[in-house]
Amino acid sequence: MARLVLTVIGDDRAGLVHALAEVVSSHGGNWEDSRMAHLGGTFAGLVEVGVADGRTEDLLHGLRSLAGVLDVSARRAGAPAAGPDRVSLRLDLLGNDRPGIVREISQALSAGDVNVVSLTTDSSDAPMSGGRIFAATALLEAPAGADLDAVRDDLEALARDLMVDVTLAETAP
Repeated sequence: MARLVLTVIGDDRAGLVHALAEVVSSHGGNWEDSRMAHLGGTFAGLVEVGVADGRTEDLLHGLRSLAGVLDVSARRAGAPAAGPDRVSLRLDLLGNDRPGIVREISQALSAGDVNVVSLTTDSSDAPMSGGRIFAATALLEAPAGADLDAVRDDLEALARDLMVDVTLAETAP
């Protein structure tokens, strides 16, 4: 069984998920995992699909039929990195929005060999202040031997500079 990761994007409208699911199903694919969102009037998603080895090209050909409705790219999935030698973490961030927050936080994580498994961000109007609030939640993984105290120290220093609240905590895998 081959696993593919599909990236899909298109102008948001009703029926896009159905169109994609129809092509996947009719070409022998199994929809295994997905993340989808409406962002700025655009539909965007990631979908992991399993398909019998002999049907991969058939599925890829079927996905091309969505051109004009959805832009779809496909990539063979890699081996999962999770395992007993990994530590699962959760990062929560909340504060005044400004350019560069994600860049600076992700730089500190990368320097500590911490991998971003998922990241959700949101920017919204702050009540009463007239500014913008930025919120982020990330699920992370690090090697079991990573110096998480150093990563926390780096994040706390950044939090002071960025004027945001940041928490990093270990979670169950």
